[in-house]
Amino acid sequence: MTSHNSFSIYRSVDEDEAALHIEDAPEARKTPTSRSSRIWDLPTWQKIAIAAIVAACVAFILGYLATRRPCAACVTNGPDNEMVSEDYLQQEPKTMDWADLKDLFNQFLKNGQQIESTIRKFSRIPHPSGSLENQNLADDILQQFRNFPVDHTWVESHYATLQFPNRARPNTVKIIGADNETLEVFPFQEQDPYCPYSAVATAKAGLVYVNYGRKEDFVALRSWKVKVTDNLVIVRTGIITFAEKVYNAERAGALGVLIFPDMDRSAVYGHVHLGTGDPNTPGFPSFNHTQFPPFKSSGLPKIPAQAIDKRTALSLLSALDGIEGPSDWRSPNSPSHALGPDLKTRGNLVQLEVNNVERSVELVNVFGSITGRFEPEHYIVVGAQRDSWGPGAAKSGVGTAILLELMRSMTLMVEGGFQPRRSILFVSWDGGDFGSIGATEWLEGYLSMLHLKAATYMSLDTPLLGDEKFVARSSPLFRTLIENIIKQVDNPRQSMQSIYENAKQNGDWNSEVFAPLAVDTGGFAFTAFAGVPALEFSFVKRSNPYKYLDTKYDTYDNLNSLVDNRLPAVALTLAQVAGLSLMKLSHDRILPLDYTAYNTLLLEHLIGLKTYQSKLEPQGLTFSWLYSARGDYVRATDRLKKAIKHSDLQNEKMIQFFNVRIMRVEFYFLSQYVSAINYPYRHILIGRGEHTLDALMEQLGRDQIDTSELHKQIALFTWTLVLCTFDTNRK
Repeated sequence: MTSHNSFSIYRSVDEDEAALHIEDAPEARKTPTSRSSRIWDLPTWQKIAIAAIVAACVAFILGYLATRRPCAACVTNGPDNEMVSEDYLQQEPKTMDWADLKDLFNQFLKNGQQIESTIRKFSRIPHPSGSLENQNLADDILQQFRNFPVDHTWVESHYATLQFPNRARPNTVKIIGADNETLEVFPFQEQDPYCPYSAVATAKAGLVYVNYGRKEDFVALRSWKVKVTDNLVIVRTGIITFAEKVYNAERAGALGVLIFPDMDRSAVYGHVHLGTGDPNTPGFPSFNHTQFPPFKSSGLPKIPAQAIDKRTALSLLSALDGIEGPSDWRSPNSPSHALGPDLKTRGNLVQLEVNNVERSVELVNVFGSITGRFEPEHYIVVGAQRDSWGPGAAKSGVGTAILLELMRSMTLMVEGGFQPRRSILFVSWDGGDFGSIGATEWLEGYLSMLHLKAATYMSLDTPLLGDEKFVARSSPLFRTLIENIIKQVDNPRQSMQSIYENAKQNGDWNSEVFAPLAVDTGGFAFTAFAGVPALEFSFVKRSNPYKYLDTKYDTYDNLNSLVDNRLPAVALTLAQVAGLSLMKLSHDRILPLDYTAYNTLLLEHLIGLKTYQSKLEPQGLTFSWLYSARGDYVRATDRLKKAIKHSDLQNEKMIQFFNVRIMRVEFYFLSQYVSAINYPYRHILIGRGEHTLDALMEQLGRDQIDTSELHKQIALFTWTLVLCTFDTNRK
């Protein structure tokens, strides 16, 4: 292959300039003049011979130039080579329709054995953030990324302050007698879980059973005259996150929280920071030992929390006195018991002591990218958590295996002719078990440009917890895309039936499949914090859920047993859903996101608000401005839809203009009126804070409304919705 480096090109130019300077010299001008004068002195026959030779040479050169083709080397070298012809640069890329792309992807995807090998490899032993085992896996993934023909690979490090058990002073739960003597100690084994970001404190009080720890559970206890304030609470896992359970308990006045597993005897791991990212640097990226700000996340609890096993929980529950809770509050395989707060032995109290310690840890995110042809500056990001407190077969193993399989398949497709319009960014995130720290710190580092660069995010965290029901947690913008994809993928339990058809058999497929983004995931941070539409999906069991998630028993064999020894096949189905979605997002001319989805969703929310209209009248308030803003939003989306329909979609500048508009839809729902530091989740529909719809609904639901606060909340929500109203001329 012929190549020309910059040195040879510049050298050629210098020689030409030197020749020109020589011809300008007086001595040089004399020589050609004297020689040309001698030609006319030659005999006539010699003149005719010279003319014939010159004419033949000119004819040969003209014929060669008319029929020549670019050299193979020039064409092979591609657009980065200076010798590539203009004809090559103007050639259209090889076009592939959806059927061809789907067939090509399925051809390269059939690699269940590799998926099985990767899951086993990444779930042999625990590999939490900061451990040597996790660092070794990061090195392994980086090497695999480099083995694929991707365009770029790199790593980014963040230094976060994480919380770990104090081996010198272990956390304890005790029964304390009336004379302050220790009557019973419930010991924790060295590998038993803890709750990262718990307050380090000791609390001694009565104990109240609060079911799942939801808001409605605390409301029920209040109606039954069961006192939660100034007491410890014991809560079972499920329904909501650990952080939400502790947050609700703290708001109810509890002094501490004990969390026990609903399904199994093993204690369950879970952080209690109501948010994502490093809570010690809220709103700031933790790059290169960034100077930490003098404040912490408002989502950190002020009360201690500790995970306990089922045996300890049953002992504590059996000691409670007071009224008995309803039957649907009873944990499986648990006898009936009272709700507390008193213990049967009067004067006895429960003491919780948490002594967790903090340590600065380097988190490593691993990146690999495929560059898009027409919109290389727009990225489709797909990521998976790598770390795990336990072996992590379900937590991180399956997601990492699918991530690597997607990268392998996509790079082979590119070699086979697939040319994505947009770039694809594959990421292995660190710090997932501590609240998606790796992903959130990356978002914080590039927050100012993400809504212009990151088109969408696809999360592969915890994608397999069964094989019966497909659940997509996402921004509403993805719903049409997911519906189309699951119509083309077979259900893992029945090959002649699509995932969509299976969902329709079990009721309303829309409610069967779609759910809101989970608050403790990276996908939630992408949308609620950065305004990037996010998608995460999984297969689950309808009954008998996977009881080993976030425990030391989350192994390949246990997960494989849950899906009847078909783990590689089910994981391959998930990879097919992810891969087809990824191809549509990176290949379609217009991003396949339904930017009209919020029209209906906003209407549903406003109908809910309308029921509180009577409470507004005494305050001299109305929702009419809010209704008007929603109407403007609908009209704006209609204008954009018509503009796309009637525009020249062969014009690349026009296509990119429309795609940027679509990319910003979710971003406009981030309130511009609150600080990203005080309220990092600024999304008015799924975020947290005084600017959100939830805060407004909660205020309206109170018996005594804070008029000043209500005015503020209506203004924050309405003004953000007004700014969501985009038109095709806005830039």
